[in-house]
Amino acid sequence: MKNTYDIVIIGGGPAGLAAAISAYDNGAKDVLILEREEKTGGILNQCIHNGFGLTRFKESLSGPEYAARFVQGVRERKIEVLTETTVLSLTKDKRITAINTKDGIFTLQAKSVILAMGCRERSRGALNVAGTRPAGIYSAGTAQKYVNIKGYMPGKRVVILGSGDIGLIMARRMTLEGAKVLAVCEIMPYSSGLKRNIAQCLDDFDIPLYLNHTITKIEGDKRVTGVVVSKVDENKRPIAGTEMHFDCDTVLFSVGLIPENELTKEAGIELSPRTRGAIVSQTRETSKEGIFACGNVLQVHDLVDFVSEEAEMAGRYAAKYVLEGKTEHDYVEVLNGKNVSYVCPQKVDKNLDEHVKLFFRVTNTFKNCIITAKCGDKILAQKKKQIAVPGEMETLMLVKNKLSEIDGNIEVSLEVQE
Repeated sequence: MKNTYDIVIIGGGPAGLAAAISAYDNGAKDVLILEREEKTGGILNQCIHNGFGLTRFKESLSGPEYAARFVQGVRERKIEVLTETTVLSLTKDKRITAINTKDGIFTLQAKSVILAMGCRERSRGALNVAGTRPAGIYSAGTAQKYVNIKGYMPGKRVVILGSGDIGLIMARRMTLEGAKVLAVCEIMPYSSGLKRNIAQCLDDFDIPLYLNHTITKIEGDKRVTGVVVSKVDENKRPIAGTEMHFDCDTVLFSVGLIPENELTKEAGIELSPRTRGAIVSQTRETSKEGIFACGNVLQVHDLVDFVSEEAEMAGRYAAKYVLEGKTEHDYVEVLNGKNVSYVCPQKVDKNLDEHVKLFFRVTNTFKNCIITAKCGDKILAQKKKQIAVPGEMETLMLVKNKLSEIDGNIEVSLEVQE
């Protein structure tokens, strides 16, 4: 292992692997991937269900199959990978301190860094659910690892709080393994998961989904014995008299994902309060020159195909930065307007003569609507949607000849047609 590299990628999941291949193919051959697990692939290694790669490869793959295609690409290019290596710190001048059992603590200097650390699950502690602290409470991802990797069953009678995609998939997985999933409770008036997962994981197995409901009490001493579920009002407060009791031995939490941005903060990179990831341009460069971000550490995606697409973008521009050096930027901000919760990228460089793909989510479920990207009164992009839901990411393409018309900030908004 050397002390200096052109590009160091932190994270060897789907984003890190795709970024490494893209950087290599765009001329930056001196690339290193740092991964804290014992093998690359990230969360895909425990996602044994299918449905991956439909957009990218036009076929339905399991998580490990999808990851294997990128792992093979990294091997073919002989890109250096350090597994079981934890990054301890990252500075704004791109110095990385890491640790592993073979090399101990070591420091690397990179010309460019790509952040691809993924995200973590929000825990029960973040929700302030009343009750004791018995065994039998897991995040959905932890339960998935126990069942799919370690071969352990977390429990036999299950209640799931939150309707994120991992929670929906685990409702089906636990049912297939012989457990009884009594209910999936969601505090919002809509599911935060993909429509296809609601159909395939809940409807096909007759698992009830309670919208506008949450767990208000967990019962049990040494082990969970039951939960109380209550309906909530428009302010998310439990409504007295609506309590339902479920006898169960397991509670799974699927209540959102948080980008793993401790290293990003340490490097002094500006974060978005909406995505909880870095503020980036369309090249995925952060506020610190030469540091790029992609995948779930930047914004929580619902399809790994989009993660790979975004990572390839970051890899391409990181290679360009290493080979050509710093370029002049002319940024305009991209703002979320009416009925849009966030937009990524948050700024657009007008000097780049190429199309810009905007990723965003809507704030609620809308039917028969028009989504528009505007600069003042000028319409830059527009599309009609029969239905738009918060659980599925939306995109708009700004064609490059429209960028010359921009003379102010861009705003993405949604209007419902009467």
